[in-house]
Amino acid sequence: MRSKIVAGNWKMNKTLAETNVLLSELTGKLPDTTAEVMVAPTFVNLAAAVQDVSASSIQVIAQNMHFAENGAYTGEISADMLLDIGVDTVIIGHSERRAYFGETDAILAKKVVAALAKNLRVVFCFGEELEDRKTDNHFKLVAEQLKNGLFQLDASAWSKIVLAYEPVWAIGTGETASPEQAQEMHAFIRKTIANQYNTEIADSVSILYGGSVKPANAKEIFSKEDVDGGLIGGAALNADDFIAIISAI
Repeated sequence: MRSKIVAGNWKMNKTLAETNVLLSELTGKLPDTTAEVMVAPTFVNLAAAVQDVSASSIQVIAQNMHFAENGAYTGEISADMLLDIGVDTVIIGHSERRAYFGETDAILAKKVVAALAKNLRVVFCFGEELEDRKTDNHFKLVAEQLKNGLFQLDASAWSKIVLAYEPVWAIGTGETASPEQAQEMHAFIRKTIANQYNTEIADSVSILYGGSVKPANAKEIFSKEDVDGGLIGGAALNADDFIAIISAI
């Protein structure tokens, strides 16, 4: 049975004090759920966040990592550094990393391999821009991102992979793919994986939806057969909103 997951990507938000407050609110209000709940604070607050949630089921994950183990990479963070503070899951390939920091499919493939070599779990992000959808290129683009980023992996590696489909045109814009559009793409993703590997892997991998999920639309989106949860942005920065989304799954 696939894991249900609600992951909050905090991006470049929350000071240490604000992080402590939000995590205190989340741990105090966390509903009884079988879903995995994850939060991804900024790097400088990860260690404190791990301590803050140590008595709860909330998992602290990282927003990014470098593919090298160490070296002259100013400003970067390695897998070992994450593991050393108790973080064992990392987001790789977020659309903002691709768009603003020039992370190509080739770079992301190296990051995935590096993370898996250290036994980290990977939340791999991908998805189309508005122009791709307008020109009916969205299925082709998503298939290429999966192929270039993940299809070099052995079948056994997929037990450590979580997918997060991000329709980029629906991130931070107030636009949201309809539940039917989300289901259509998630089903396509599963079929693409089955064609490359097998149906067992395709049916076991969790695929999250990452496009402006809010308390008002979460239940309908999460009800779709191939949607296994969400990678939440803005709504994850408010405890009540995030709790409502967790409850919706």
